[in-house]
Amino acid sequence: MRRPSLQEQIASHLCALCFSIGFVPFAFSQSPDNPVTPEAATQPELTFHAPPKPLHPEAVTEDWSDFLGPTHNAISHETHLLKSFDEGRPNLVWEVAKGEGYAAPAVIGNRLILFHRVGNETRVECLQADTGKRYWKYGYPTSYRDRYGFGNGPRCQPISDGERVFVYGVEAKLTCLDLETGQLVWQRDLKAEFGHTLDFFGAGATPLLENGQIIVNVGAPGGPCVASFDAQTGALEWTAGDQWGPSYASPIPADTQAGRRVFVFAGGESRPATGGLLVIDPEDGRIDCRFPWRGVRYESVNASSPVIVDNHVYISECYGAGGALLNIESDGSCSLAWKNEILNTHFMTAIHKDGYLYGVDGHGPQNAPIVCIELATGKELWRHEPEWITPVESDGRTQEYNLAPALASFLLVDGRCLVLGQYGHLAWIDLNPNGYKELDRTHLFLARQTWALPTLSKGLLYIVQNDPGVDGTPTRLLCYDLRGS
Repeated sequence: MRRPSLQEQIASHLCALCFSIGFVPFAFSQSPDNPVTPEAATQPELTFHAPPKPLHPEAVTEDWSDFLGPTHNAISHETHLLKSFDEGRPNLVWEVAKGEGYAAPAVIGNRLILFHRVGNETRVECLQADTGKRYWKYGYPTSYRDRYGFGNGPRCQPISDGERVFVYGVEAKLTCLDLETGQLVWQRDLKAEFGHTLDFFGAGATPLLENGQIIVNVGAPGGPCVASFDAQTGALEWTAGDQWGPSYASPIPADTQAGRRVFVFAGGESRPATGGLLVIDPEDGRIDCRFPWRGVRYESVNASSPVIVDNHVYISECYGAGGALLNIESDGSCSLAWKNEILNTHFMTAIHKDGYLYGVDGHGPQNAPIVCIELATGKELWRHEPEWITPVESDGRTQEYNLAPALASFLLVDGRCLVLGQYGHLAWIDLNPNGYKELDRTHLFLARQTWALPTLSKGLLYIVQNDPGVDGTPTRLLCYDLRGS
């Protein structure tokens, strides 16, 4: 038998070390030479209904490869969308049955990335965005059980740089796959490496892809709070903070007068409850601002991502601290502009438009009104909880129920706001400081926990149904045609 060379022995020891700390630097199970790009094929879980309309010739379209969309603030630049539902639903293009999890899909070109759990496998699937056919799937085992019963699948949206796709599982495994082939590039087990505690509902803050880095709110006991990894290799680049645990709010990047900064709203399970905002220089992990902000209850979390407007940042939570607007100074430090308990967002991200903030106040599902406040002062302009009377068929009878938007999500696009309600309603509303104004509304399905912000790309709207419907429909991903004529 040939004796391994010194180089091979060193490589073997390095590989063993990597596995021992939970870092897999490349795909041992697949050959890296000449990987095959699979063709899209129909899978049993797919039901195709009808092709979408052609795009308007002047339509502006975007990929959806980052959490909260390409602008990181739930504002889309897409245009020429469907303006009216005409007393019906937008046309359903396709649907695919899915497993557990709350993660919205990502769309890169004509590839959609679905991240969910099937049985005891965490699964990543690449689908054709306009047909639902599958290019590839990749999976790894999972044994996670949610202590509060809110599903055992992933919470974090996939993200992509156009060549690779990155997913962060509920057990804090950070995985990089080749977008075209599904081949494993690298994987890190952050729970094993950093002692991640998995918090109340598992790892749930979608990482940020920023200038070749993957920035994660790790929240390890004793630090780091935030860690940066090289997107290409998975190597650790820097760490920041040692006080606050992982939250359910995703890191948000923005250009400020201090330069490019990343805003991390940290704070999860801890006794006493601690957390707050970190303003970080993504070049080296330097912390410019550390602003404590957290409800005092043990069963509280920071889950709503920061909203950055010019040189201001709005943070909010719904367990006691409320909301605050901070000024971002030229050196990156922060000063308090105002604070109140008027717009206490849970895990939806407030929308900024023309000097006003709009969002859902409270953690619902009852007493969760839509509220408008003035950005400069925090003054409340209006609050309204819509009554969406919905006919429900059960045992051969039809009854009407008031199913308010509850824990809804907002997407500002094409001159108005698209609202996805917790129970499967879809509405167009006009965001203005004078009062609630609903433009149109329809009901797609009746199921609870429709919590993920819908994904919009190239005029197609992707909605995750996280609970079985009252009519027996399974948990599924649905693609609707939102293209205008």
